[in-house]
Amino acid sequence: MIKELEVIDKGSPGQRRPDWLRVKLPSGKKFKEVAETIRKNNLNTVCSEARCPNMGECWGAGTATFMILGDVCTRSCSFCAVKTGRPPQGLDWDEPRRVADAAKKMGLRHVVLTSVNRDERKDGGAPIFAECHKVLREVIPGVTIESLIPDFRGVWDALQIVIDTPPDVLSHNLETVPRLYRPVRPQAKYERSLELLQRCKDQGLKSKTGIMVGLGETPEEVFQLMKDCVDYEVDVLTIGQYMQPTKMHHPVVEWIHPDQFAEYKEIGEELGIGHVESGPLVRSSYHAERHV
Repeated sequence: MIKELEVIDKGSPGQRRPDWLRVKLPSGKKFKEVAETIRKNNLNTVCSEARCPNMGECWGAGTATFMILGDVCTRSCSFCAVKTGRPPQGLDWDEPRRVADAAKKMGLRHVVLTSVNRDERKDGGAPIFAECHKVLREVIPGVTIESLIPDFRGVWDALQIVIDTPPDVLSHNLETVPRLYRPVRPQAKYERSLELLQRCKDQGLKSKTGIMVGLGETPEEVFQLMKDCVDYEVDVLTIGQYMQPTKMHHPVVEWIHPDQFAEYKEIGEELGIGHVESGPLVRSSYHAERHV
């Protein structure tokens, strides 16, 4: 009998998640191998740090999203389970080697990187992204890479460090509609994120972004965001259900029905977005290998 995760949303006492949000508990030989490889290489993953509901599926298939630049974020987004505070000083220059070593041991042909925000640094930690790209390609010939980057506070020289040693897919999440930035993503700016995506596109990179729904947005606001994605030439958009990680985080306002996700995909692609990955359990790195 397949076990399932508890369906009570612990951040919303008494509010039951709908049946379509039930997922299998992480298990299996491959899952354990991935977990052990990550542990031995002293690495972080956004899968575990952000409590991703797809961790069992992805790790069971031998894939994971590496979270670089440590596990402490300088921002305080109300949706995110990653620790916030003051990161350790300096950069871990051995981290790219450990990421590449783990990716090789896992047999990965497509690697997804993301990071915490390192706003205490003028370069935002961008050199570690660039070094990861370089070392991965040296260690795994033919590897493809997606990097989900922060906005670097609009310091475009930092962004250029990443672009100069480019991944195959450059991803930066809008996360939610503009009206909800203050309560959900207070240290970010919607227009700045759009400008980052455009700057990447202007230099020939494949661009990708993602949002969560169920935070209190309206369908009309999502449609407008998709129109903005078209205007800024975004190639891939992911849309998934927000799930409250703890009672201290932003509450779930609405469980979005799968039919609404299907409509978002249809409308987004009709508007001109090349690919829309839309579903209750979709996260920005879910099925990332399909987005190259």
